[in-house]
Formats: sequence, structure tokens, C-alpha cells
Amino acid sequence: MALSMYSASVPVFLQFLTALSAVISKAEAHARAKKIDESFLLQMRLYPDMYPFVLQVQQSCSHATRICSMLAGIRPPDLPKTESSFADLQRLIGKTVDYLKTLAPEQLDGTDEKVIDFNGRRLSGRILLLHRVLPHFYFHCTTAYDILRHCGVPLVKHDFLGTPLELMSDPEGLQNWSFAR
Repeated sequence: MALSMYSASVPVFLQFLTALSAVISKAEAHARAKKIDESFLLQMRLYPDMYPFVLQVQQSCSHATRICSMLAGIRPPDLPKTESSFADLQRLIGKTVDYLKTLAPEQLDGTDEKVIDFNGRRLSGRILLLHRVLPHFYFHCTTAYDILRHCGVPLVKHDFLGTPLELMSDPEGLQNWSFAR
């Protein structure tokens, strides 16, 4: 059976971006409760040469939209990276999720062998998605989570993982997913 490029991308991006949105909501509530200026959390980084939290979120959204657009052969949405608040980041994630939901499996499936020019490198869609973009996407989502956790936002592993969208309407599957907590 061939790899479904749609299944390997869009539902994964939706799951983790939805989880990231919930993590941002918890960070916002934590900042309010502890009287922390949100700009402190937005600009926090784990090490001086790493991207700050705000850019980690922006990169997560950028990776998801760019690879899906490249695979589908369509122009990605314009995401100018101008966010400066939790509300802005929530809107960015919302735009990204809305865009991803417009994509149909037919647009991505069968692109595993499609050759894509990526920054001067010619890679197959499968190699680009599985070995380049998904690791970067997970890295930025993980680092965003880690920054907030490091700053004391009360998060647990399940906050990072979220819930696979296909389990949302499957009570038995959802119950089996709870082992991740």
C-alpha cells in the first residue's frame, strides 16, 4: 500500500497545531494569573541563539502550510510573521488550520514521488515531508512547549500531543488514547 501523503501530513499538522493553540491558551491564563507580561513569554527562548517562543509558533505554521502547498502545487497563504501577542498567535494558528482544512486528500496523495525544488535541492515529496519538514515541524512545536514549560506554565505531555482528530468522534479510540497522559 502506498503512503497517503495526505494522512501523513494534514491530520498530523491539525492535531499538533490544535494542541499548540490549547497550550497558548494555558500560557495566556498562566500569565494573567501570575501577572506576567505576555511579551516576556513571547520573547522567551531556551538559549540565546535559539528562536523565541513567538517565532517557534510562526515556524510551526509556516512548515505546515508550505509543504502542503508545495505538494499540492498551489501557492501557500501569506503568513507575514508579524504576531506580537497570544491573540495574534491564536489567529495565525486559526488561519493555518483553516487553510489545511481546505486541502483534499486528492491534492496530496500520489505526490510521494513528485520532485520538488526546495531551496535549490530537488527532493521527492516523501523525502521532503517525512525526513525534512515533519522533523522541523515537531522541533518547533516541541520547543514552543518546552519554553512555556520552562517558564512555569502548568503543562503535561498530553497538552503537547493533543488528540488525533479521527479519534474525536470515536469514544473507544479516544478512551484508548488516554494512555498518553
